[in-house]
Amino acid sequence: MRWETHSVEETEAVGKRYAEGITGGCVIALYGGLGMGKTAFVRGMAQALCPEAEVSSPTFAIVNDYGRLVHFDMYRITGWEDLETTGFFEYIDRGAVVVTEWSENIEGALPADTRRVRFTRLSDTERLLETEEP
Repeated sequence: MRWETHSVEETEAVGKRYAEGITGGCVIALYGGLGMGKTAFVRGMAQALCPEAEVSSPTFAIVNDYGRLVHFDMYRITGWEDLETTGFFEYIDRGAVVVTEWSENIEGALPADTRRVRFTRLSDTERLLETEEP
C-alpha cells in the first residue's frame, strides 16, 4: 500500500489504520532517515493497539515496551551481540507487535515474515509511506 501524508497528524492516522489489522508476534520494520515520521507512525499504531501508551522515540532507551506494542530504535545497534542484549528476540517470542526504527541496521536478523514500511520525504511536511507485506 502507499499513502501520502501532509502532516504529523496524518502520519499518525495512517499508523492507526495500519495497526488495526496487525496481530501479536508481528515484526514491522521501518525505514527512513531522521525526521521522516517513523515515531509519529508508531504513535498512531499505539492508538489502535494500546491507547494508554504515551509513545516517545526510544533513541536513548533503545526499547520502549507498551505492552502489546514494543518499539525499538536500532540506530546504535552494530552487531548480533548488541541486538541480543536488547531483548529483541524475546519480545517476538512473547507475541508482542514489534516495531523497529533504523531497521537497515538489523536487516539480517529480521524474520522472513517481517512487514516493511518505507518513508520517503516529499517536502518539509509531506511523506510517502510504502508498505511491503511478506
